[in-house]
Amino acid sequence: MNTMTDTAALAAAQAEAAPAAPSFRDELLEKGILIDTGENGLYGRSQVFEDVVERLNVAITHLGADQQPEVLRFPPAMRRTDFEDSEYLKSFPNLAGTIHSFCGNDMGHQRLLRALDDAMTERDDDRSDEWMAQQKPTRVVLTPAACYPIYPVMARRGPLPEEGRTIDVLSYCFRHEPSLDPARMQMFRQREYVRLGSPDQVMAFRQMWIERGSALVHMLQLPVDVDLANDPFFGRGGKIVADSQRAQALKFELLIPVANADGKTACLSFNYHMDHFGAIWKIECADGSVAHTGCVGFGMERITLALFRHHGLDVNVWPDDVRALLWGDTRARVLQGLAGGAA
Repeated sequence: MNTMTDTAALAAAQAEAAPAAPSFRDELLEKGILIDTGENGLYGRSQVFEDVVERLNVAITHLGADQQPEVLRFPPAMRRTDFEDSEYLKSFPNLAGTIHSFCGNDMGHQRLLRALDDAMTERDDDRSDEWMAQQKPTRVVLTPAACYPIYPVMARRGPLPEEGRTIDVLSYCFRHEPSLDPARMQMFRQREYVRLGSPDQVMAFRQMWIERGSALVHMLQLPVDVDLANDPFFGRGGKIVADSQRAQALKFELLIPVANADGKTACLSFNYHMDHFGAIWKIECADGSVAHTGCVGFGMERITLALFRHHGLDVNVWPDDVRALLWGDTRARVLQGLAGGAA
């Protein structure tokens, strides 16, 4: 008798027979905090979830108020030509989302309806997409990052002032990466502060926000690590670009466990683009040099999910200091937190 083999087989059989523990996603759906739409990574949000997001937004506003940013808000779509100019497709073609629409005549409409009727006879996952042959690209695409619509707007204004510009922007964004991880959504919100100016101005901005972002997460009593990172560049050449990005220390991320205790999810990112966007859109500093840009991005859904993960699904029993920050005198709490060493 092979005792080790039999013991392992018994353990495997018991594990198979035992019901799997509910995942964090299961718990969120069961509690109604997120709403299942039937599509991975696409969720409805409950009133409780949205309340936390809104209160986080207030805290982030106070966190950057002394920077006197210009507040801009854009819809979650941008002009296709601006998207093409951004070079996003060079690096992330697999994440992009284009918007198509029917642009045909009566005959094309009839072909579309026949194809749609045929498709609807099949189950959801088996349906044909032949009706989409009647669709054509529109002049807009889904916004991949909240800061993207800013750069062509800034370029049209002419040279930056001596002090550069700081922009506060918030938008829903899209990335085509369906997942069962609730922190990896296809449609999500990014709150960003974007800096345009000289290299020194942008680098100082990024360092300040690494400190302030870390301070906010400590105020929220969440576990956190800040680490050097790279974007998920596509294809064989992507590794070379990613290695270069890391070697130049262009991107840092603030990591918090969300879906499980062992993994870490990027909830804030701190990026230095150098003159990439300045050169594309010919954004100039006051002295005529090409502007550099950088941004801090807050993943609103991810930070909110981290709060539910670490403090529980009932916001009424969250730690007193966290509740005081979000539902109390938020401005005073933020200023107090910054005065504690992250200003």
